[in-house]
Amino acid sequence: MEIIEKTIGQVFDDCVAAHPEREFIIFADRNLRFTWGSFDRRVNDMAKGLLSLGMKKGDHLGIWATNVPDWLTFLFATAKIGVVLVTVNTNYRTHELEYLVRQSDISTLCLIDGFRDNDYVAMVNELVPELKTCERGHLVSDKFPRLKNVIYIGPQKHRGMFSTAEILLLGQQMDDAVLDEAARGLDRNEVINMQYTSGTTGFPKGVMLTHRNILNNGFWIGECQKFTGNERLCLPVPLFHCFGLVLGIMAVLTHGATVVVVESFDPLMVLASVQKERCTALYGVPTMFIMELNHPMFRMFDTGSLRTGIMAGAPCPVEVMKQVIDEMHCRDITIAYGLTESSPVMTQTRTDDPIEVRVGTVGRELPGVEVTVRDPDTNDECPVGVQGELCCRGYNVMKGYYNMPEATAKIIDGEGWLHSGDLGIKDADGNFKVTGRIKDMIIRGGENIYPREIEEFLHGMEGIRDIQVAGVPSEKYGEEVGAFVILKDGAALGEEDIVDYCRGKISKHKIPKYVFFMNEYPMTASGKIQKYKLREMSHALLRAKGIEPG
Repeated sequence: MEIIEKTIGQVFDDCVAAHPEREFIIFADRNLRFTWGSFDRRVNDMAKGLLSLGMKKGDHLGIWATNVPDWLTFLFATAKIGVVLVTVNTNYRTHELEYLVRQSDISTLCLIDGFRDNDYVAMVNELVPELKTCERGHLVSDKFPRLKNVIYIGPQKHRGMFSTAEILLLGQQMDDAVLDEAARGLDRNEVINMQYTSGTTGFPKGVMLTHRNILNNGFWIGECQKFTGNERLCLPVPLFHCFGLVLGIMAVLTHGATVVVVESFDPLMVLASVQKERCTALYGVPTMFIMELNHPMFRMFDTGSLRTGIMAGAPCPVEVMKQVIDEMHCRDITIAYGLTESSPVMTQTRTDDPIEVRVGTVGRELPGVEVTVRDPDTNDECPVGVQGELCCRGYNVMKGYYNMPEATAKIIDGEGWLHSGDLGIKDADGNFKVTGRIKDMIIRGGENIYPREIEEFLHGMEGIRDIQVAGVPSEKYGEEVGAFVILKDGAALGEEDIVDYCRGKISKHKIPKYVFFMNEYPMTASGKIQKYKLREMSHALLRAKGIEPG
C-alpha cells in the first residue's frame, strides 16, 4: 500500500508544479478564487512574514477563526516553515481561551473579529491588557509569558496587533532563500498541527499530529470516496476540527483537487455553493444534511453534480441516508469514524457498500490502519460479534498529548494500540459498529462534549454541593447537555441561575440545555455514580417538566 513520506509543504509544492492553473480554493459567496499557483504565492509571502517576526520550527501559532480564506493561508504557511498550527474552537469563551493559550505555549495568536455573539478582539484585550501599551512584536504579558505576537486576520488595525496585510508585506520584502532554508530542515514525523480535545478527567488536551499522520489519513479518506483531481468538495464543516482540516483539506491536497469552502455553516449557502460550483462531494454531520434537505428552498437548487461525500460525527438515521442518496444525488456517500487522537479516521465505509452497511456500521479499517475490538478489562482481542473497546494502531496514531505524558500513556498502550474509549463490535463481514461509550462523552450535533469539564466549572458556583453532567436524548442533535444538581442545604438556585452562570464563560454548546435538581444519584455498590442511569432517568424528569423527550 502507498504511504506518503513527505511533508505537507512538499506535497503542496508538488501540486503547484503539476497544475498551477487548476482551481484550488473557492469561496462561492464572494466569488473569491485561488488557483494552486496564486495561492502558493500568498502562502509563501505569509510564511516569510512569520519568519520575519522571529517564528521558527517548533514554535506554536494559534488560529481562532471561522473558515475565512486566510485560515488556509496560515495552515500552509506554518507547514512550510515547521511552525505548529494550534486550532482554537470558534465557540470558545474567555475561560477556555485562557487555558488553551497558556497550556499550548502559543507565541503568536491569530484571530478574526468574532463569531456570532463572541467578540474575539474584546476577549483577547481582556486577557492581554498589555496589548494597549506594548510595541507590536515585543509583547510582554503577565498572564501568558510565551505570547509575543497577536495578528488580526483582516486589513483593519487594532492596537498592539499586526494585520495580515502587514505580515504579507513583510514577507514580500524577504528573499525566497530564507523560506527554502527553513523548509530544508523539516521532517515528516515532526508535529505540525495541534488540536484540543476535552478529556474525561478534566481540561482539554493538545493532540499532537504530524505531517505523516494527517497527510496519509487524508489520502486514504479521499481514496475511500474515489477522489480524483477533478473533485470539487463543498466543505461547510469547521477547519479547526479534524473533519474540516484532515477529511477535507488533506483529502483535497493529496488528490490535487478543488475545495469550495463555506465560511460558517448555513444550509442555504451550502446548497447555493453546490449548485454554483458543480460540487461533486459534500461533507457534514447528520444534522447539517437534515437542515439542507428540510430547507424550504431545497428543491430550487440543482444538486445533481454531487456523487460522494462524508457524513460523520453522529449516527445517521436510515431515512436521512436514503434522502441524501435519492434527493441530493450523493449515491456514493460514505460514513467515517474515529477520534482526534487517530488523525482522526480509523474506519470508513466504501462507495459501493450497500445502504444497510453505511447506516448500520462505521465501515472497515482504512488501509495501513489496524483496528481491533479489545476486552476493556483484560485487553484481549474480542471474537467477532462480542462487544469490547475499539482500538487502532498505525501511521494515524497521534504523537501524544502536549506536555501530558501520563495522559498519553493512558490512551496509547505499550504495544502502540490507541484506546478509543468507545465500545463496539466487529461483524462477520469485517465492518465495525459503535455500540456505546466507556467514557462519559456527550456528542451533540457532532461536537464532542466531556462532562467532567462542565462539572469542574460548575463546582465553582456558590450553592452547588454536587453536580453530574450526562447526555439527554435529542431528536435534533442526538444528545443535549443535562446537569443533574444537588444543592447545599439552604441554597435556593433555579434552572436559570445555573444557565446564567455559564453564559459568556463556556461555549454555548456546553451550557446545560436541561437542569434537574436531585436529592441523590443512582450509585453502584462500590459507590460509583451510574451516569447511564441519569440518562435513562432524564426521560421521566423531562416529562415531569411537560417536555416530551427527543
